[in-house]
Amino acid sequence: MYTQFIKNKFVNFLYPVKYAYAHCDIPCGIYDPHRAQLDALTVVRMNQLINDLVDEPDSHHRQTKLARYTAVKEAHAESCKNELRIIWADYFKPEHIEKYPDLHDLFWKTMKISSKTRQQASLEAAEELLEAVRKIAEIFWATKGAKTQRQPSLQASGGELVYPLSK
Repeated sequence: MYTQFIKNKFVNFLYPVKYAYAHCDIPCGIYDPHRAQLDALTVVRMNQLINDLVDEPDSHHRQTKLARYTAVKEAHAESCKNELRIIWADYFKPEHIEKYPDLHDLFWKTMKISSKTRQQASLEAAEELLEAVRKIAEIFWATKGAKTQRQPSLQASGGELVYPLSK
């Protein structure tokens, strides 16, 4: 038994496992831009909290908060990009692009805005990201034949989220 353990360790050392991450690539047909909206809203909130730190005296506590807010902001900006990439690559089809010819450009610009929110602390860029993600959500639901409604998020950051209306 111990010999087998050693053999497995040796094989794993020589041929390390490489992980592939994906939504599912079946395709499963289960897509929803809601998580991307929540990620963008979180980026907005972290920028608000970063801006609020200006009023705090410089201290270890303030620096710790800044580091935490920045880490969360960047993680959610990347998560937003990932969620959008899945929808862009796996959900949208040529017939959607025909109906919404600016869709590729909207996605591309949204990816760039998301990167911008990682590169700097900018509430303006974060709000621009949220608006771009809402536009994508509206188009997404329209391709499914659903009308949408923007509703207040009721979160500390404020802002609106796009929800599909029942048929």
